[in-house]
Amino acid sequence: MLEVGTKIPEFALYDTDLKLRKTSDFLAKGRKTIFAFYPGAFTGVCTKEMCAFRDMHDEFQKLNATVVGISVDAPFANKAFAEKHGLTFTLLSDFKREAIRKYDVVWKNLGGLEGYDSANRAVFVADDSGKIAYAWVAENPGKFPDFDAIRKAL
Repeated sequence: MLEVGTKIPEFALYDTDLKLRKTSDFLAKGRKTIFAFYPGAFTGVCTKEMCAFRDMHDEFQKLNATVVGISVDAPFANKAFAEKHGLTFTLLSDFKREAIRKYDVVWKNLGGLEGYDSANRAVFVADDSGKIAYAWVAENPGKFPDFDAIRKAL
C-alpha cells in the first residue's frame, strides 16, 4: 500500500469527455485532491459512495479539496453514471488498469468473475505538492470509506 508522505503515482487517464487527464492536472496550489477508487459504476456500494462524495461537495470546497473518482469502467459508462446521479466531480477511466496497479489497489476476480480485475475501494488524499496526506484501502470492495477520517486529513 502507498504510504503517507510518499509521492502520489503519476497517471494519464480519460475523463467522461474523452479528454486525457494527468495526475498533475488535479494538483493545485493550496488545494488537496481526494482520489477515490471505486470498483464499478452502477453498483450498490459504489453508487452510495460516489453520491456521498457528491453530497459533501460544498464541505470539501470549504476545505480546499477536490474529488476525483477512478474506476476501470469505460469513459462512456462513467459518463452515464455521472449523469444519472448528478456527479459533478471528475470521473476517470482506468480501462487499461495501469493506475490501479501503480496505486496497488487491484481487486482480482470482482464478483467471482475470473480474470475481471477492478479497482478495490480506496481513497488517497494528496496535498498540492503531490504527497500523500491520507491513504486507505478497503479490506474488500464492499467496505465503505471513513468520511470522518477523510475530513480530518483535509
